[in-house]
Order: sequence, then structure tokens, then C-alpha cells
Amino acid sequence: MKMKPLVAALVAASLAVAAPAFAQRDDHRDDRRAAPARRAPPPPQRDHRNERGAGPQHNFYKGERLPAEYHNRQYVVDDWRGHHLRQPPRGYHWVQAGGDYVLAAVATGIIADLILNH
Repeated sequence: MKMKPLVAALVAASLAVAAPAFAQRDDHRDDRRAAPARRAPPPPQRDHRNERGAGPQHNFYKGERLPAEYHNRQYVVDDWRGHHLRQPPRGYHWVQAGGDYVLAAVATGIIADLILNH
């Protein structure tokens, strides 16, 4: 009959020893959540010397960001059929840059495709 109080005392003692370890582990999790998010490194720059880009200075390339001034509605091609362009995927639009057309993401301006001298 004295076994039950002994077992109860051992269980209580083991919980008392283990509880700080769990609390410490939770503190580390909170530290990880509070740490600033790390940004992925930028993609390596491609050598465009042998390529012709789009735009007036031919310096817009796939995978790069369209300059901010081209985010203006005056450059967006709403009548893509009338310009003999394919339908842009959802989240993208065609932008006219000089005599060229650039397919860019609406949200980020990342260039997905180019049509040169169209």
C-alpha cells in the first residue's frame, strides 16, 4: 500500500525536472519567431552582351523587373488581340515599350516574356 505514494512522488519529481526543459525549448521557439526573416539572395546576373533586350534602350530582359515608369496604365496593352499578342495568363499583362512588347507580372513587374520589333 505504500507503493502508491512512492510512485506518485516519483512522477511528481520527474515532472518537476522535465518542466524547465520544456519551458526552455519554448523560449527558443519564440526567439526563432522573433528573428527577422532572411531574404533569399538575388539571382545571379546574366550576361546580356550578346542579347537584344526590349524597350527603347533594349535593356529589358526576362527575369528582371520592369522599370517603375512602365507600371503606368498608359503603357499597358488592354487590346492584346488587336496587337496580335496571345492572351496574358492570370496575373500578367502586356506592356508596350517602344516597338517591343513585354509580358510582365502585374504585382511585381517581373518580366516573363518579350516580343521584339513586333
